[in-house]
Amino acid sequence: MKKIHFMALSLMAVGYTYAQEVPTTVTETTELLPAPAQEAPKPEPKIEVKPAGRILIDAGYFNANEQKDKFVSGVAIPDARAGLGVRYGNWKAKVDIGYAYGKLSPKDIFIEYGFSKHTLLRGGYFVHQFGMQSATSSSFKISMEEPQSNEAFFNSRLMGLMLLHQKDDFMGTLSLFAEGESMKQSSDATGDQGMGMMSRLLYRPQREEGKIFHVGLSGAFETPRYNKEAALNHSSYVLKTPFPTRIAKVTAQQATIDNATFLYKFSPELLFARGRLGLEAHYVNVNRKSGFENFKASGAYGMFRAIVKGNPYEYNEIDGGIATPRP
Repeated sequence: MKKIHFMALSLMAVGYTYAQEVPTTVTETTELLPAPAQEAPKPEPKIEVKPAGRILIDAGYFNANEQKDKFVSGVAIPDARAGLGVRYGNWKAKVDIGYAYGKLSPKDIFIEYGFSKHTLLRGGYFVHQFGMQSATSSSFKISMEEPQSNEAFFNSRLMGLMLLHQKDDFMGTLSLFAEGESMKQSSDATGDQGMGMMSRLLYRPQREEGKIFHVGLSGAFETPRYNKEAALNHSSYVLKTPFPTRIAKVTAQQATIDNATFLYKFSPELLFARGRLGLEAHYVNVNRKSGFENFKASGAYGMFRAIVKGNPYEYNEIDGGIATPRP
């Protein structure tokens, strides 16, 4: 019995040794395990530099009933610009300098970081979003000049930070800023600089080509602004709007609000477009509080627009408005 057991164990050991020595061959029926997927290396970001510039040439003939000495016919180059835009990965920067009537002036100068395709943070000297007219450059607006009601309450470019988030039906911005004079003079010349905050909120349920609708509300408050007159410096606001021409620079309306402590304003907006037809409407209200009687001002405008021939209107997600029509 012991011999039988010993022989059986010997045969098993020999069989195991043989199995180890015989190499495994791959046949047509052998299944191969798939190789682990390897992620493609991400391309290195490259610096993109894009020059930009424009020249605006204007000519006009005036036949005014009043102020004929101011409404003088002529020609002008009221805006000539040159600049650069730079992009590197999620970073973006822009420098734009303008020339008009013998003077150089800074335009957009900012740095921007995109956290995602929905959110960005911009810092520098630029137009912060407050209503539809603030979202695009003057060369992309549908009118030759901005509506007077918007011009009177508009802040133009300001030094500050703006956070923008837009996704699906919602868009919102939040800005912290210093007055525009901080870009032109040092603080020892201006005195205490005016500060403020503004925001723009949009609900935009329709953003398809040829089918656009949004409603929104902008709000802002700020402390008094710089004035070259010492008695009014940082204790007043000047609300001013010119006639819609840059050939003859004539003021249409102006109000100087003195003894002011702070100013706040709000602006509802409506945007509607179907096919090649569109409508923009805006309302602005401004209040001032101080120990004196409150000052209140308001304005509104409506603009009808149409594309005679071409593609339907499209929506610009970042600007929150109708995109520049394609050629």
